[in-house]
Amino acid sequence: MKTIRLKSGGGRRRISGLIKRNISGWMLILPSMLLFVLIVWRPICIAFYYAFFRMQGMQAVRFVGLQNFKDVLTDTAFLQTLGNTVKYVLWSLLIGLPLPFLAAVMINEMIHFKGYFKFTMYLPVIVPTVATCLIWKMLYMDGQGGLLNAILYFFDVGPYTWLSNKNLTIPLIIVSMTWQGFGTNMLLYLAALQSTDQSLYEASRIDGAGFWQRFWHILLPHMRGIILLLAIRQVIGVFQVTEQPLVMTGGGPNGASMSLGLTNYFYAFQYGQFDKSMALGVISFLFLLILTFVYFRLDRKFNE
Repeated sequence: MKTIRLKSGGGRRRISGLIKRNISGWMLILPSMLLFVLIVWRPICIAFYYAFFRMQGMQAVRFVGLQNFKDVLTDTAFLQTLGNTVKYVLWSLLIGLPLPFLAAVMINEMIHFKGYFKFTMYLPVIVPTVATCLIWKMLYMDGQGGLLNAILYFFDVGPYTWLSNKNLTIPLIIVSMTWQGFGTNMLLYLAALQSTDQSLYEASRIDGAGFWQRFWHILLPHMRGIILLLAIRQVIGVFQVTEQPLVMTGGGPNGASMSLGLTNYFYAFQYGQFDKSMALGVISFLFLLILTFVYFRLDRKFNE
């Protein structure tokens, strides 16, 4: 028994000594940890709890188990909304993933004006999301009031209903999102490109390798890791798309641009169905949690 007490006491002393040696670090991190728990984890835990209750306003009135999840999953519009969200993700990978990469490659090949192009391409990132949506909504506006239709009128081509076309709505929204996030992805790609072994790159130049040969045999193999990581990061971000369809189309035409995030918003603030909103939020959270886990696993793999 004495031996056990000594070991226990020694363990307590080691823990106490560890805390004392790191007390300054704990004091520095404590405010941010408290804010993180209150602002992030507390709402998540409350949403998980309320998702199992029938709610009246913001008050939980009756435990219903998985009924809210069943109501959401069996909603006639759920499959269409989920399909739209998948379309957002696919279009973002087709449009928003390669364009910043190609821009980064072009800037990396430049000798002059690199700083100017990096600044101008990053500039849209600082524009607020709602302002970006309104700008692009005016560009796509029907009639002569929209910039694109005004250009068509100038060339004697009839006006086009851009956002009112259900086949074009999601790609056009993705174009606006790509424009806003272009600079961040471009800088990440550029940083990875500039970490390429320059001696290998210069040796290929001396051996007479052209741009496309250097691209396929040196740049692309080196960039596969960052491309995959940014693809998963983009899927996580676009899967939560809400503001863009809300401001630009309101989910129309006929639900063609509705996303899971916008449906969640409508459940809560338009229909007052907070229980369904909580359930849909939990479903989206679990899906994003899986994607985030995959992202960090790949990030650790490529950084080893």
